[in-house]
Amino acid sequence: MKKTLLLIAMIPILSFSQKKEVLKYFFSKDTLAGVKDQDGKIIVPAQFKIYSDLEDGDLVKEETIYFDGSKKGEAIEKNAWGYVYDKKGNFLYRPFFYDNGADYFKEGVRRFVKNGKVGFADRNGKLVIEAQHDFVSYFDYGYAVFCDGCEWQKTGEGHKSIVGGTWGVLNNKGETVKPIAKSSDKDKEILGKYYPNPFHYNEKEKNILQFFDKQNATLSGLYYISVYPEMSDAEKKLLFEIVERPKDNFPYYQINTYALSKDGMLSERFTFLVSDDGKEKYTMDYNEKIPYEKWLTNEIKEAEQFQKEHPDNTNKFVK
Repeated sequence: MKKTLLLIAMIPILSFSQKKEVLKYFFSKDTLAGVKDQDGKIIVPAQFKIYSDLEDGDLVKEETIYFDGSKKGEAIEKNAWGYVYDKKGNFLYRPFFYDNGADYFKEGVRRFVKNGKVGFADRNGKLVIEAQHDFVSYFDYGYAVFCDGCEWQKTGEGHKSIVGGTWGVLNNKGETVKPIAKSSDKDKEILGKYYPNPFHYNEKEKNILQFFDKQNATLSGLYYISVYPEMSDAEKKLLFEIVERPKDNFPYYQINTYALSKDGMLSERFTFLVSDDGKEKYTMDYNEKIPYEKWLTNEIKEAEQFQKEHPDNTNKFVK
């Protein structure tokens, strides 16, 4: 019995005494980048020509290892940029090339390229939708647009557009979704057709969203203060939707804020994070996580100042 109690008492000590994983980028003599652990063991050999401002000794801060550049001796892959590895040094995927770099995370996932096809990976590097289409847009309001048999065509000044092929819409499970007759403002219009509201919630999630909906008047006032022309209170009502749920290394619900514009299109601006227990709330300002109340106070001050400087603004902010 005494031996058992001793072992139980030691569990917290053992768990807290475990060494935290620390990985760092390093550069070889020929300026190729790799990753080592804190003991100097090479996790990923130095074999990448880097195009970002990465420096020797920089920490690996994300849940995966990312090399922003090309791999020595490897052929160029169309529409791919960079390389992603797990923290054990296993290759995971090549991100889709977007906006002069690796694709951003949108609604918890980003695009990757494999054998010329496009799929999606989550923040932990898990491939959640296999690469099976010639092109797929990023996710917006729970949907992404894909095409097969389409081609990239140069439009001038370095820009490209996609032409031809067969187009469709997929959900966050990778399933093709068929259009419907519009039934509510929460349906999504894509390429002139409507797709059903993709969001469904349990009671816990409904309570999380209710927190923001109770502040709809204030948040919509902040959202629309610099928008023209004048809009009614009914037109300014915002929609709050959960686009990502807690997972390993991301203990938050991500709530995106959508606004219905005059032409019926949904646009996105405010992004909030709520902890798994619902107690902590933040606003994302680019990549910075700001406590919600602090952000709200600052936004109200800025809105009031804007109104003083632009007394003719059509959509007034009322605190």
